[in-house]
Formats: sequence, structure tokens, C-alpha cells
Amino acid sequence: MAQALTRQMTEVDIEAGLRLCRASGWNQLEADWRLFLECNPEGCRVIEVDGRVAGTVATLRFEDRFSWISMLLVDPEMRRQGIGTKLLHGAIEILNDMPSVRLDATPAGKTVYDQYGFHDEYSLIRMRAVQVAGGVSTARPMGDADLGRILETDRHVFGADRSAILRRLYRNAPEYALVADGGYCFGRHGFRADHIGPVVAGYADTARALVLAAASKHPERPFLLDATQHDSTWVRWLESAGFAAERPFIRMYRGGNPFPGTPGQVFAIAGPELG
Repeated sequence: MAQALTRQMTEVDIEAGLRLCRASGWNQLEADWRLFLECNPEGCRVIEVDGRVAGTVATLRFEDRFSWISMLLVDPEMRRQGIGTKLLHGAIEILNDMPSVRLDATPAGKTVYDQYGFHDEYSLIRMRAVQVAGGVSTARPMGDADLGRILETDRHVFGADRSAILRRLYRNAPEYALVADGGYCFGRHGFRADHIGPVVAGYADTARALVLAAASKHPERPFLLDATQHDSTWVRWLESAGFAAERPFIRMYRGGNPFPGTPGQVFAIAGPELG
């Protein structure tokens, strides 16, 4: 491999990050990269080869409870040269003071993460809908008065405070911030499709109402949703509403997992890059 340089990612590198997203068919926009750089600027890295960004990785810290590895991307023309391995090593080193490191892996990625001491937590499935079947929904728009209660509840559900992320979702895509019967959801805009999640509810009926209401905001757009598989009837309902499975993920952790949250109340995650 030609001369490689690992360094901290900055705003100047966002264009390169988007180039790698497009080359890999990923959905992120500039706002997603800015979220990582704002929430954990010292935890984002790029590898340059001959002055050109060839790979990226980002990390997030959720209090002192656990951390997240995200956005591990390598230029397709530079793969199988050790860049991804170097980025993963770097991310683990950045987070070596954290008691737990978590991520969402594809089945192919899992075989790599297994070698680095990651363990399976639970299964996820990426679902995509070109058109979501309509239906009556009891969900209503989230307001500023709702947000404080939701952020407090979410800390228990997610396992740590992620209010900085949820506030950005609320600000950037307010139409997808909804509440219903004690449950809530957020969403964001994307390159391939808009993304619904997280979806948190005590009951499946509430989760259904939230998804239907979110999808009705822009019925002309395709949607992505990363569903948990704790309840097989939930995935079957998504299929009946027009979603089709794209690919599975596996939520994994390295070290302990002392703050798993309450996954049974999570019907869709925020995304593999956000937890």
C-alpha cells in the first residue's frame, strides 16, 4: 500500500466521507457526518493514502456507560489492503477507557468482530418500503413540552443518555418526531430513503401507530427502518404494511454489557451508526 496517514477527521473531510458513503451505497447525508463531528470530534478518524481519504471511522460516547463504533468505510478501490483493520484498531484504542464498546455488524462484519472479542447481543433487520400502506393512527406531533419527558424515558430504554442525538433528530426532521400512548419515534432524511427510528413503545399497537404516522408525512418517499426481532409478529406486520427485508444486522458488544437498557421496548433502532 502507498503511504498512509491516520489523522483526526474535520469538517473539511465531510465531502470525502459522503463520497465513500455513495460508493458503498450508504444512506447518510452531510447532517449525519456533522452529528458525529459535533458529538465526539476527537473520536472521528480518516486514513489518507497519497493525500486522498481512503477510509473513515467514527465513535460515540454515551456517558461513562458504553460507546459506539460507526461509519467504518473504506474506498472500494482500496479494500483488502488493511485499511479497515487499521481503522477498527484505532477506534478500539480511542475507546479503551470505556467499559463497553458496542456496534451493529453485518453478517460479514461479524466474522471480523468475533476475532476482536465482540459478542452477540440481539438481531436486527433492515427493512425498506417504497410505499407504506395507510391506516388510522393515534400518533401526534412531538412538542417541546414532550421532549424532556421523552429524553428521560429514553435514557432508561437505551441504557444511557443520548439526548444530544435525539435533539438533533428533533431539530433536523421534526415531522418524524411523534408521540402516541406513551411511545415515541424520531426520524431523519437520507440519500436513498428517509429513515424511521428509533421507535420506542410499550406495545406493538403503539409502535404501528407511530410508523404509520411517520410514513404518512412524506408518502412519496421510500423509507428505511431497522427493526428489532424480539417479536416475530412485528416484522410480519411491517411486511404487511409494505416493508421488505434488505439485510440483517447483529448488535454486538465488547467488554461488559452492564447497561443494555430495555430492548423489549425498542421496535426500531436509531440506525446502525447511532445505536
